[in-house]
Amino acid sequence: MKLLSGNSNRILSEAIADYLDLPLTRAQVRRFPDNEVFVIIEENVRGEDVFVVQSTSYPANDNLMELLICIDALTRASAKRITAVMPYFGYARQDRKTGGRTPISAKLVANLITRAGADRVLSMDLHAGQIQGFFDIPTDNLVATPVLADDIKEHYRDSGELMIVSPDVGGVVRARALANRLNADLAIVDKRRSGPGQSEVMNIIGDVKGRRCILFDDIVDSAGTLCNAAQALIDNGAQDVAAYVTHGVLSGAASDRVMSSVLKELVVTDSIEATHPVQGCGKVRFVSIAPLIGEAIRRIANEESVSKLFD
Repeated sequence: MKLLSGNSNRILSEAIADYLDLPLTRAQVRRFPDNEVFVIIEENVRGEDVFVVQSTSYPANDNLMELLICIDALTRASAKRITAVMPYFGYARQDRKTGGRTPISAKLVANLITRAGADRVLSMDLHAGQIQGFFDIPTDNLVATPVLADDIKEHYRDSGELMIVSPDVGGVVRARALANRLNADLAIVDKRRSGPGQSEVMNIIGDVKGRRCILFDDIVDSAGTLCNAAQALIDNGAQDVAAYVTHGVLSGAASDRVMSSVLKELVVTDSIEATHPVQGCGKVRFVSIAPLIGEAIRRIANEESVSKLFD
């Protein structure tokens, strides 16, 4: 098999390659002076099983075009099978019509990837499970819960007051799965959205007094909801609050917001390459998902079960 990397998260691609003991395929993924994407594969890929690693994170449109053009180049180079490996799937939050005359962009992006020539998709913690059904090709949606649970056990194993908290009602299933894995209690933050990227905590469902709380979510973008939830937990008597999130989008002033919040730490995976402000934030810590994705790639290439990785 071959492993090809785009420019969105080269560090993660190299870590996956190290896990697989497989060199990255030589290729040029660059820009013309007018910023058009140009791709040339510098190795023979005819008849090969090729995995293209590319998160469609910021800048989402540029990274998406890189992915589509890489897939097209591989298709025209007669690759046997092409798997789009997207640790973070951009546009996932636009998975339904939220009002009149609005798009379902996640479905559009799924169509683009399929029509470009991808035979399979491998992603992680899609914002909504039904996005798997948007693709007309086999789609594996990994979960980062086992990786993050192991990290929680390592750093909070001596805490008998541990409580997992879902920052909103929509994430209860995700948070309950982590709580069951850790044999911990569950609480829920009841919030109200006053606008895009803005939220107001209404109630805390569960007794968090004296507990060490861990907020658990799939995406942190502006970090407003997370920081507000952390403050509400402290106001309700929590001993301290940390947050574990799969995808650290952390756009705009999110890193400053986290740094000035009551959060003890924010732990995210390396599904999205960290910007300089995020790297400089002392409260943000990274956990690598390279072994998880690398093992999934190995199993797909060998036609083995991927579902065992959910255990």
